[in-house]
Formats: sequence, structure tokens, C-alpha cells
Amino acid sequence: MDAVVRMGEAAVSGTAGDTLACIGLGSCIGLALYDRSQGIAGLAHVMLPAAPGPDADQPGKYADLAVPAIIEDLVGLGAGRARPEAVMVGGAAMFSLGGSGQDIGQRNAEAVRTVLDGLRIPVRATDTGGSKGRTIRIEVSPQMTTLVREAGGTDELIFGEAAPVAA
Repeated sequence: MDAVVRMGEAAVSGTAGDTLACIGLGSCIGLALYDRSQGIAGLAHVMLPAAPGPDADQPGKYADLAVPAIIEDLVGLGAGRARPEAVMVGGAAMFSLGGSGQDIGQRNAEAVRTVLDGLRIPVRATDTGGSKGRTIRIEVSPQMTTLVREAGGTDELIFGEAAPVAA
């Protein structure tokens, strides 16, 4: 399965060879959670720091709901609650707001980090901030190869191990 995780969505997989991706992350956060010992990964395309209420539609849309929702989905596939690791990508300042304190990208990154810290989930890699959009792609496997591409750039390994190149 190749899944493109769109704004406000989340996806999980425990099938080696699957790819999960968030394309065109601007101020949004692509939040990847992994249980490498089980080869299970989840990815959310977080748009906003906090939900208007606990029963909001699309929990993947909000930092405060996305993390617990992905953990539940990972556990449903056999992941251990105490084993997730995180990678965060995105959170760019896409619009100049003149220092108004409304930098949604920074607020998204801080909100996701706060939830992860509260759940004691270690963040293994980040590529956040700046002013360019990014794409994150996870290749599901025990190595959880995670690539990031900045707009106009090339794929860079941010987490996991690169797959061997076929001769």
C-alpha cells in the first residue's frame, strides 16, 4: 500500500514495503510515530494545535488528538504503548505576518512536541521551521527509512537506514 496522508488525515501500516507520505507540508506537521521492534508506523498530517473539543471530526487534524489517535491505531496493529518513537517534519512559516505571534507552523510544532513530551515519546528527528514546504515519506520496515524533501530539493534521510541500492 502506498498512502498519501492528506491534511487532517492519519494512516498506519505494519506491512513491510508500504509507503506513507505527507506531500506539501507547509505550516502543517507531518508526525510519524514508529514501533521499530514490530515494524509498525503511523503518519498524521496535523493542521492545527488544538481541537475545538474532544469529539472533533478528523483527530489527525489536531496536535492534541492526533498523537493519542495514532498510538491507538499502532497498538491495534500490535505495537507496544511504551515503544513509540517520533519524527516531526514541517511547521514552516509560510506567510509573513509581521511578528504577530500567529506563526501557525511554530505553534503546530510546539503543540505536537508538548503532547509527545507529556506521553514521554522520544523525538528522534525533526526538520521543522524555515519558510519552505516539505514532503515526508516513510518506508515501512524494521529500519523505518524516513526521507524528507524540501520544496525544490532532493530526498534526504532523516531517520532510519537507507535501503541498499540494487546492483
